[in-house]
Amino acid sequence: MKRIVLLALLAVTLPLAAFADEVDFVNTGGTLTANSTTTTLAGSTINLTLSGSQLTQVTGFNGMGLTQGNLGTVGFTTGALVSGSLLYGGTFGPGGSFVIMGNGQGGLPNGVIFSGTFTGNTTWTPSGTIGVSSSILYTLTGAISGTWYNGMTVNGASTQITFDTGKNGFTGSIGLGSGNTVITVTPEPGTLGLLGTGMLGLAGIFRKKFKA
Repeated sequence: MKRIVLLALLAVTLPLAAFADEVDFVNTGGTLTANSTTTTLAGSTINLTLSGSQLTQVTGFNGMGLTQGNLGTVGFTTGALVSGSLLYGGTFGPGGSFVIMGNGQGGLPNGVIFSGTFTGNTTWTPSGTIGVSSSILYTLTGAISGTWYNGMTVNGASTQITFDTGKNGFTGSIGLGSGNTVITVTPEPGTLGLLGTGMLGLAGIFRKKFKA
């Protein structure tokens, strides 16, 4: 009986342990720009776009370890600014796009690795005091979800950290220092259900065997 219970528990927990996987992407360089020179909400849509950033490091893709080099590109556009300002920090709403491209190097696909969007509010936070601190760094943090290169649904959290802007802060365009994106790959619910059903079937077979 204890063995049957154990198998039933495995039917529930094994799919999550076996198929949930994390892949870590690191990107450097590129330019973060605003679509408006206005740094505060002024009745128009304001968002940020990262372009020209190089994918330089990937860990955990398809079970591989650390891969480094010129591996592709990372780019995104945030949703609209809904509070605060570009200069002093604020919040962008959901939407926009987030795309990671591979160039076929290091065992990565040649083409889209991930394509998705920001699923919730994205925070834009400066460090230091504008006009006082000798250097200001901005951090953009938000949750993303979308489609993996093989069609599987994925989600994750993305953090981008910009270069030093000097004491005057962000004025509409800045070079990116480094970025880090961790994506969690999860199978479709139907796949989990099929595996769970199969494990329960095995539990039934063992139960009959033990009775005999």
